[in-house]
Amino acid sequence: MDLGDGGAAGGPGPALGRGGLEALQHTVGSVLSGYGWYLLLAAVAVYLLVQKVSRGLAARPGGRPGAAEAAEEPDVVVRRQEALAAARLRMQEELNAQAEKYKEKQRQLEEERRRQKIAMWESMQEGKSYKGNLKLNQQEAESGASASAVPKSKPNKKPLRGGGYNPLSGEGGGTCSWRPGRRGPSAGG
Repeated sequence: MDLGDGGAAGGPGPALGRGGLEALQHTVGSVLSGYGWYLLLAAVAVYLLVQKVSRGLAARPGGRPGAAEAAEEPDVVVRRQEALAAARLRMQEELNAQAEKYKEKQRQLEEERRRQKIAMWESMQEGKSYKGNLKLNQQEAESGASASAVPKSKPNKKPLRGGGYNPLSGEGGGTCSWRPGRRGPSAGG
């Protein structure tokens, strides 16, 4: 790629000769024809990057403030910190109140469990079933004080099965019966 005779022999001069200008035009044209799209995309990408960076610096609040903003900045910072501390204090008080309610509820539940255990122990000592509902026992105690002490008898009910029914014997079960399958290898081909 020779730039021409005029430029090399005459030294660096203010004007290029006609041959030098043609060579320069040829060189630039070949570079643009070979890499033109790449150069265009690179230029657009650089332009967009510069725009994004400049917008980011302009919108950034921590940027370099002017003289008037520098005088007000400590006051703004102090007010912001005080508001943040007050908000944290309110949230901590709410959390403490919720924790107190939770502890009180847990104490009440523990007291109720203790009462139930005591009631179960007392009913066991009296010979009653300790697996029964404690609420029924409490209701009986309340109604027993107000009502007479006459026990209610259950109505006569017919039993579902006869007295001689034994499910293991296979007798008296009706038409349903189970018989084990035949032993031995299966019959198949």
